[in-house]
Amino acid sequence: MTTTEPVRATGVPAATAGPVKAKPSLASRAAARAGGGVMRVFLILVGLFWLMPTIGLLLSSLRGAEDIAASGWWKIFTAPSELTFDNYQRLLDNSVITDSLLSTVLITVPTTFLVVVIGSLAGYAFAWMEFPGRDWWFLVVVGLLVVPVQVALIPVSELFGTLGIFETTFGVIMFHTAFGLPFAIFLLRNFFAEIPRELLEAARLDGAGEIRLFTRVVMPLGGPAIASLGIFQFLWVWNDMLVALIFADSESPPITVALQQQVRQFGNNIDVLAPGAFVSMVIPLAVFFAFQRQFVSGVMAGAVK
Repeated sequence: MTTTEPVRATGVPAATAGPVKAKPSLASRAAARAGGGVMRVFLILVGLFWLMPTIGLLLSSLRGAEDIAASGWWKIFTAPSELTFDNYQRLLDNSVITDSLLSTVLITVPTTFLVVVIGSLAGYAFAWMEFPGRDWWFLVVVGLLVVPVQVALIPVSELFGTLGIFETTFGVIMFHTAFGLPFAIFLLRNFFAEIPRELLEAARLDGAGEIRLFTRVVMPLGGPAIASLGIFQFLWVWNDMLVALIFADSESPPITVALQQQVRQFGNNIDVLAPGAFVSMVIPLAVFFAFQRQFVSGVMAGAVK
């Protein structure tokens, strides 16, 4: 006795026919086609919205004090003749602002360098060197991450006063370095720990000591994480006002404190504040965009194997 398999209209036996896919609806097809374009437009609008304060500050810095007081910065699109660079000329002639920019650089650059160097050395030690109490010391470092800056202001002020470094550039550098190291060590230790052990053992077999191993193997591989740390630290120190207001020299304060001191009654010196604020903002933005690729690589490191 023979049996015959039911045959579909296409001539393919039912037992061998593949699953029938449901046809997507008209709405889903339209959403799939428009999704890419809509998403791009949405992201562009979000980017423009995020840049709006920066654009407004830039245009305000290019207008005279009378024009700023009379109308908003958007008036520049209908009256481009209001554009002028006189504000920046007055800014360069203002010795307080120029000296404060130099003071900010003298604080930010050494602090960033110290945090990156010391954090890299400590991160390597916690990741690959054996010493008594290593894990406990690392837990102490992690615990320091939650200590707020405000808690240390009074005791550190007394300590710096005793040491004679209160209201000095060196004191501000030391304060920022001390509070930047816990995060630096935590970040770099976790990144260095992801380096394959076989790579380090092969370098040791070739006769590399700890210093050469750190400089020739670990540092090049940790470039993205180190660049991310440097950007973070640079932005934190450059934009800081609380620590600078307390510990910095009142005769040569950083730019954030200098701009705050330039505010007169009713803020009627906006022609000086606007270009000063834009200059203080555009420098960290330039640093970020210059190292954007390394920053993204460092942030995404370890996310994808």
